[in-house]
Amino acid sequence: MGDSYRAQALAWREHDPDPQTRAEVTALLEAGDDAALADRFGARLEFGTAGLRGELGAGPNRMNRVTVMRAAAGVARWAGAGATVVIGYDARHRSADFARDSAAVLTGAGCTALLLPRPLPTPVLAHTVRDLAADAGIMVTASHNPPRDNGYKVYAGGAGPDAGAQIVPPADTAISAAIDAVEFADRLPMGTGWQVLGEEVVDRYLSAVGRLPLGGERDVTTAYTPLHGVGGATLATAFARAGFPAPVTVLEQAEPDPDFPTVEFPNPEEPGAMDLALALGRDAGTDIVLANDPDADRLAVGVPGHGLLTGDQVGGLLAEYVLERTSGADRMVATTIVSAGLLPKIAAAHGVRCAETLTGFKWLARAAGPGERCVFAYEEALGYCLAGDAGRPVADKDGIGAALAVAAMAAEAKRAGRTLLDLLDDQARRYGLHATAQESLRVADRAVIGGTLRRLRAWPPRAFGDLEVEGVEDFAEGRGGLPATDALRYRLGGPARGRVTLRPSGTEPKLKAYLEVVLPVESAGPAAARARAGEHLADLRAAVRELFPA
Repeated sequence: MGDSYRAQALAWREHDPDPQTRAEVTALLEAGDDAALADRFGARLEFGTAGLRGELGAGPNRMNRVTVMRAAAGVARWAGAGATVVIGYDARHRSADFARDSAAVLTGAGCTALLLPRPLPTPVLAHTVRDLAADAGIMVTASHNPPRDNGYKVYAGGAGPDAGAQIVPPADTAISAAIDAVEFADRLPMGTGWQVLGEEVVDRYLSAVGRLPLGGERDVTTAYTPLHGVGGATLATAFARAGFPAPVTVLEQAEPDPDFPTVEFPNPEEPGAMDLALALGRDAGTDIVLANDPDADRLAVGVPGHGLLTGDQVGGLLAEYVLERTSGADRMVATTIVSAGLLPKIAAAHGVRCAETLTGFKWLARAAGPGERCVFAYEEALGYCLAGDAGRPVADKDGIGAALAVAAMAAEAKRAGRTLLDLLDDQARRYGLHATAQESLRVADRAVIGGTLRRLRAWPPRAFGDLEVEGVEDFAEGRGGLPATDALRYRLGGPARGRVTLRPSGTEPKLKAYLEVVLPVESAGPAAARARAGEHLADLRAAVRELFPA
């Protein structure tokens, strides 16, 4: 087997146009490191609806120029000769190289390649695809992954309401098949005539998000971090153009840095990632704390002295804010099967439909039915897409537009002598307290996850902690018109109502559990309900951990 990997490595090196990864292969061959060769050449990164994402390095199981050039050739074949493709990139290691390689391959294939002018947030790319009515878009980013990773996302184009949304099947299958047809990257025709777009693309994006329903109040103070990513300058300009005071920014994290030196993982959901921003908000006495992930398509929200709000809490607040400031019988909202059950209640109170989709904005962006207009969509993983009566700036999650809306909402609350926490209490009294949490069960062997889900389907649990299972929803064969996915959702009752939703991670060997407890707010108030909900969530966590054999 080792000889096979060595032969593959030699063939790769012969056709690799990048001296950096050629040198890596040479070093591994000379060291006789068969394990490292097997890791790089024993598998390949699979192209799916999320595109590609993986560790940088040589070989088909890594992100590198060969992998990217083959992916660009696949996109070119899928889009067709003459197609216009917009390419964006973040500030990660090799992102600019991968973007230029993509432009060269697309141009060589007879496409028109338009390159964004500099490292920019993902929502700028999504908006530009839509704004220019391009045929497709490519974003080189690994979002909030560790520094050693990079990735490649593909966006559908056209002029419809879903233009600028991430691709869905069967586009991923078609691109993957086209990638497989590329034998050697160094034999692809490479063009030089791509166009570098100007700063007007950023200006047009900012104009679009400025038309979101932002009210008239602007007195709000903000602590902000871009987490070493590309969102800082764009957010600062967005705030200035909308008339908000400039945020105070975490200086240690203000500039793009692909090594993310101050955080273990550049993900605002990870423990410790928001410590500097929360400390700045506390010390500066700001009203709110905001953070983007490194490509600025997600938004974390905190309140000094309280800590971070969950994605479900922010989603509920933004949904009501948008619905109160838009009009029309064609409005609808959308969320996912793993998010809280609050949004359907908010939608019903405002007389609009709430759609439920699979996880991912590729599905949320397409949730509207014929004659409908999606004015708000969110998923619990800090992703929000807002629209106003003037339209939807992007058909994807947007951490910049969401930040503007949160600032406007906080400013309006401040004018009334209130905070975001007071708004959460209002919703708890109106709709019941919806408390959510996650539990991830990591395993060494993915087969354990499959075996666990098969066992749960054959012998459903009767309870999770002190909450009884009142019903089971199995999404494996599709449910409610949704595509099939490997997920189970348990509806719970007893001392509280709730849900437990289980699904395998799409990128890591772990089972993800999404926990929700719903309680009425009684005379003791929201704080007492939250304390009781916390106890129930702790019991649910313990029950979920018992699903795997010791």
